[in-house]
Amino acid sequence: MFIIVGLGNPGREYEQTRHNIGFIAINAVAEAHGVKIDHLKFNALTASTMIGTEKVLLMKPQTYMNNSGEAVGEAARFYKVPPENILVISDDISLAPGTLRIRRKGTAGGHNGLKSIINHLGSDEFPRIKIGVGERVHPDEDLADHVLGKFNREDIDLMNETIKKAAAAADLIVEGQMAEAMNLYNTKKKKKTEEDEDTPV
Repeated sequence: MFIIVGLGNPGREYEQTRHNIGFIAINAVAEAHGVKIDHLKFNALTASTMIGTEKVLLMKPQTYMNNSGEAVGEAARFYKVPPENILVISDDISLAPGTLRIRRKGTAGGHNGLKSIINHLGSDEFPRIKIGVGERVHPDEDLADHVLGKFNREDIDLMNETIKKAAAAADLIVEGQMAEAMNLYNTKKKKKTEEDEDTPV
């Protein structure tokens, strides 16, 4: 069994914001498999589906970003799912809009949602799809304002295409084709030299 987690914040005021790209992407996964993520369980909105031969739980934690691990940890313990079978989709401000970075494991890199999941699983060895949402245009802009802001008009079409790619990559990863997903969908190198030195909130 797999768990796929899209990270974001609940509430209409956060819809379509950069920090909610994980929610947006997992909705695309659900749509591709003909399900809706609308069943409340583990303090998350969930849906069950099959991807290939794998049973999959789709999750949108309703705990707010910084406590995402509470829902993920509870579901993982209930279903006895190991970290390597928990795929997390999140935003990444150190990647340009439309960029995907797929990793088998890694640090939180400053992302509080990933940090919470690592704390509650007791492991950072879970795969993740990081979706670039772009850095602050102005260095003095508050980081929270940036990630909780909406995409620029010129980025919307690009992000829609990226979401489709992220959903396709998620299917490949669940089907055991991580290398194929990385080869197809990992895009240009990050601006910073260390693999996980990104700094989303």
